[in-house]
Order: sequence, then structure tokens, then C-alpha cells
Amino acid sequence: MIYLDNAATSFPKPACVLRAVQQCQFCFGANPGRGGHKLAAKAAETVFETRQALAAFFGGDVQRTVFCSNCTHAINLALKGSLKQGDHVIISSLEHNAVLRPLERLQAEHKASYDVLQIDPKSTRTTLERAQALLRPETRMLFVTHVSNVFGTVLPIRALSLFAKTHGLLFGVDAAQSAGVLDLDLKRDGIDLLCMPGHKGLFGPMGTGVLLFSDRVQPETLMEGGTGTLSLEKQQPQVLPEMYESGTLNLTGIAGLGAGLRFIGSCGGTKAICAHEVELIRTLREDLSVIRSIDLYDNLCSTAAQTVLSFSLPDLGSETLASLLDSNGFAVRAGYHCAALAHTRYDTAAGGTVRVSPSIFNTKKQIKNFAFCVNQIAMRKIL
Repeated sequence: MIYLDNAATSFPKPACVLRAVQQCQFCFGANPGRGGHKLAAKAAETVFETRQALAAFFGGDVQRTVFCSNCTHAINLALKGSLKQGDHVIISSLEHNAVLRPLERLQAEHKASYDVLQIDPKSTRTTLERAQALLRPETRMLFVTHVSNVFGTVLPIRALSLFAKTHGLLFGVDAAQSAGVLDLDLKRDGIDLLCMPGHKGLFGPMGTGVLLFSDRVQPETLMEGGTGTLSLEKQQPQVLPEMYESGTLNLTGIAGLGAGLRFIGSCGGTKAICAHEVELIRTLREDLSVIRSIDLYDNLCSTAAQTVLSFSLPDLGSETLASLLDSNGFAVRAGYHCAALAHTRYDTAAGGTVRVSPSIFNTKKQIKNFAFCVNQIAMRKIL
């Protein structure tokens, strides 16, 4: 099976990640911060080292680097923990449901409201003018995805960050598709709330996520409980970052995530990984473009940083097409990708799209074989 669904989760995991998870389970799988013995100390050391590595990797502060169960958890903490009664949020037209649905609930409960900024993938100036038109006196936050999980559109986060700063807004970023692939720095890029999964571009196990936040904001907790600190106190300790990490952490996932970060370094960093994925998508785009019947959604972003590509065959449903590809040894994602806003924005809501998302482990030969298979399906030589 040729795996091309890395926007959902990276696979295979690097050997070093598998070793780190196994070593943790076999050698020191105790509860971090819940005991004074050597095994618990080793577990706590592993958590701290990974937290420290994440803070350094993304230009954040160690105390403001919080482990979550996934990116959705991080986004919910960022939004629900930072917004106050009556606040207004601007989000992009390419947001994942992980952003849309929490805000939809807050709006339904009359706690906060939101508006959707229509992104112009070809004009940052137009995008900023549209953002200006959405501003209200109660606008508190601009929250956007860095990269569309459907179309690969890369949003101009530095320009959007400057816009947010100019208007006194908090700036949040969903880095689900960019963390580990594109260069990101909390301080340099002016990000106040940076949310990411550990299991995609960072190569960690599922069940891992991270929220990094700046000193301009300190979210309220979503849940309270045991943190391993100030255990005689009835109130949740206000000790960073433990106040956000009630309950037992996913130690094995965190150990694997730390190994994933080291693997990125061994590959030459995000620059090398991005260049490899961009080249694979460029090859795929060229090979698919010769298919007359194909709808190729390749004009929604700069090809210089495109690492995700969606397409469809008009006379075949996306699920049917993906099933045929699966039968011929290719794993892709079909449908709506949990991104209703993006599909509505670009008129693909009727049948969705087939999404291809390669990784550092894929080769140009695999991509060309995939394109050949799509062509055979389009010509009805594969049914």
C-alpha cells in the first residue's frame, strides 16, 4: 500500500519514534510527576525534555508549552479559554471544523460571535481589506489556519499577524498541516496561540497535541483535577504549564513526539521536508493535468509551498474514486475532510474531493504510479 494520507496522520512513523515508544513502555513507564522514585523521575524528565524541544522548535516559552490530547483539544483550549463574554472572532474561510464548531457553539450560547474572512489566495492585500471590513469594537481575536487541509492554501500569517497587532487583537493559528513542514516561530511570527497535533508533520503518535501561547494571553482551564502540584489545595494550581494538564499525561506519546522532533532534524529540518513534499506535489500536478476530465484544484495557493493537492473526476464520486485507488494500492482521503467552510467556499460541497498528501517517505516514482492509476480510472480501464 502506498500511503498518501499524511494530512490525516503521518505513516509510517520513523523507526526512532517506534523505539522511543517501546523504550518508554518497557523501561520507565511510570506516572510523571506522581512519585519520587527513579522511574517517575525518568518519566518526568522525558516530558520536560520534549516540552523543552517543542518550545525551542517553535520559538516559544517552556512554561507556556502545554501538552494536549490532539490539535482539536488545543484549539478548544485556545478559543474557549481566551474568549470572554461578548467577544467577537474573525476566522478564515478555510477553517477546519475544529475551529468552526467550538465557535458555533459559543455563538449559539450567546457567549461569543464570529465572522468568516474570505481568503483571496492570490492577493494578501485583498484579504486584509476584507479583514478590515469585518472589524467590530468587540473583536478580540483573529484565528486562522496556516495551511488548508483540503486545498493546501498557505495563508499569509505574518501579514495577518501584523494586522492583528495593529488592531490590538490576539492572533491564533491552527498549524495542523504546517507544524513540522513549514517554518514557524511564535515570537517572530507574532502568534499568541499556536495549536498543533503531534501525529502529523511532527511524526509523533496519535493522542498527542500541543498549545503554545505568548505572554499576551493566559487561557482559562477547560478542566481541573490532579496536576501533581499543590495537592492539598482545593483550587486548581495556577502553576504553568501544569495547570492545563490535569490527569495523567500520554507519556508514551510524548516520548514518541520528542523522537519525532529529532527525526525532523536528522532530515535537514522543515526546509528540506517541505522542499521534498513540494516537489512531489509539483510532479503530481503536472501528471494529473493531462487528464482531460479531471477537476484539479491547484490554483488556490502558491505552488512554491503546496504540500497538499485535491482533485475530482466529475462523473465519479470522490468516495468511489478513493475506493478504486485503494483497491489498486493507494491510500488517500476522500469526502469533506472535516472542513465544511473550505468546500463551501470553493463549490466542492456537492461531492467533496480526493486529497493527496505525501510525506518525506514517499518517492517520485510512487507519485507517478499514482497519477497513472488515476488516468487509467478516468479512461475506464480500471472499474
